Amino acid sequence: MSAHPHLPASLSANAARVVENGFTGPVNSALVPRYSGPATFALLPGIETVEHADVAILGAPWDAGVSFRSGARFGPEHIRSASRLLRPYNPALDVSPFAGMQVVDAGDVALNPFNIPEALGVLQDTATSLVRGGTSLVTLGGDHTLALPLLRSVAAVHGPVALLHLDAHLDTWDTYFGAEYTHGTPFRRAVEEGIVDTEAICHVGTRGPLYGHRDLEEDRRFGFGILTSADVFRRGVDEIVARLRERVGNRPLYVSIDIDVLDPAHAPGTGTPEAGGLTSRELLEILRGLAGLNIVGADVVEVAPAYDHADITGVAASHVAYDLVSLLALRGDGKGTR
Repeated sequence: MSAHPHLPASLSANAARVVENGFTGPVNSALVPRYSGPATFALLPGIETVEHADVAILGAPWDAGVSFRSGARFGPEHIRSASRLLRPYNPALDVSPFAGMQVVDAGDVALNPFNIPEALGVLQDTATSLVRGGTSLVTLGGDHTLALPLLRSVAAVHGPVALLHLDAHLDTWDTYFGAEYTHGTPFRRAVEEGIVDTEAICHVGTRGPLYGHRDLEEDRRFGFGILTSADVFRRGVDEIVARLRERVGNRPLYVSIDIDVLDPAHAPGTGTPEAGGLTSRELLEILRGLAGLNIVGADVVEVAPAYDHADITGVAASHVAYDLVSLLALRGDGKGTR
């Protein structure tokens, strides 16, 4: 989409966009200050301005499935605001993700805050439409209930997918207050529905008290491997990455990240914080270790801005989403290496 013909370039973000290798990229922050203009993720173009998107950032501002502190419905705008400082070259992965594929911000999905099944259905339909059209999604939540319809959407195209779930919690409860669809149940439902490959599903970063040992027994029965936050600390990132790569292989992989996988020191703005979590550096290095795997989609959820301080959580989440986009630029058949 061209700039408005009657607007000076200083008022038109489109006039200042970087175009490289035929792909429309972020606004050039040397021409338009980062703190002005539309607050899209990383100052990217909107999906309506391009003919096709290889990767889309999709907002899902919804938190009707939370069990403790609410507020993750405001997560997408908070992450987008923090992402203004992101730049187009990722030196850690040696990739310019916006120069090698068309990345856009797809805006927010309008989800009914009072009807859980309807909201999940709308998100599933929206995501499936995009994925079937050849667009991979990095979804910004919202609470973790949203992972279920997103997994359904990728499974509709790729079949049952490998799942890497980074979270303080297992999220494999059966019900909570009789509800089958909450942010504590999505991965139990995913196993029951057959949309994940149970030979390649794993939790990373879990910690904290449980209701009983049965929680762990049932989780193992579903097929999940568990690498706790203590495992990350004691074994180190390189060993954790090696085990994950071996487990996933060349399968289509979905990555679901609850920001509470980070210690509250690194992510205070979340609904169910647990002491003893990963550092933001550990999380980013684990993700970077997945370079070359066949990643087909991802989400970053449970950012609750009302509990954030100095945008600590928003900054962490925006960098996590940026590295996920970078990994999508480097994806392969599972044989690639950094």
